[in-house]
Amino acid sequence: MAKACLTPDHFARSPMAVPPLARDARGALDERANAALIRHIEAGGITLLLYGGNANVYHLPLDEYEPLLDMLGRLPSAETLVVPAAGPTFGLLLEHARALRRHRFSTAMVLPHQGITTSAGVATGVRRFVEAAGIPALLYVKHDGFIEPEDVARLCRDGLVSVIKYATVRTDPANDPYLRTLVTLVDPATIISGIGEQPAIVHLRDFGLGGFTTGCGCVAPRLSCDLLAAVRHGDWTEAERIRTIFAPLETLRNAHSPIRVLHEAVAAAGIAATGPILPLLDPIEPAHAPAIGAAARALFAADAQVGATR
Repeated sequence: MAKACLTPDHFARSPMAVPPLARDARGALDERANAALIRHIEAGGITLLLYGGNANVYHLPLDEYEPLLDMLGRLPSAETLVVPAAGPTFGLLLEHARALRRHRFSTAMVLPHQGITTSAGVATGVRRFVEAAGIPALLYVKHDGFIEPEDVARLCRDGLVSVIKYATVRTDPANDPYLRTLVTLVDPATIISGIGEQPAIVHLRDFGLGGFTTGCGCVAPRLSCDLLAAVRHGDWTEAERIRTIFAPLETLRNAHSPIRVLHEAVAAAGIAATGPILPLLDPIEPAHAPAIGAAARALFAADAQVGATR
């Protein structure tokens, strides 16, 4: 039997870490390195893991999907809820759905496909995926025009969506007409801020969202948990103080690709050797590696200092 499905209660207790996927020198899944990263995240108090964009599931070979699910079913502790991603194309969604039926995951995230889509078509695709997988979808809204709020609301009313991950980047996260409409159509507690610590305070305070995902929390899980606790207690000064600790690495992620920088940062901090990154991405340019390494190690050290005081 699958673990209980993802609910707002989970996000009240923990951020959702979105780890990179470690590979060995040959490019194969590296179980030992992935286990080391998971143990680091769990030791910091995070109990939710999402293997999606930062794990580069977008470009995962089909014959690696079932081994990935096998690994994710074994490595985390019993207290950790793991959500794998599926897609992003409709064909891959159906192939992944068949594999998911053979496992015990309670929900899976539908990766957003940008380009040859319509809102109604995406909604139909999500329905077909849920029917094929036998579990609700974690819906990932990353771009305007991907799926309209009204279509999201219909999927939620029909019980097809566990949680909505909202990750459309705005210059000012407080000025977001799409999100403002969405929270009037679905319970805001079922929406999570999906762009890390930087907009999380605004999303949770001003829009009432239920929680947030974190990439840099893979480096500093204690600090990410502390940010969530500060938000829950309405201590906005403390929340902002913690947010600024994440800012240097987040700024580099925004400048040089969130996925690639996090892949490099986890290794540079000494948490786990992440190895090569799959095409259609390439490794971080050598010129950027020193700054990323310095920011990653500083964030890791700040997190360790928090741990040492407990």
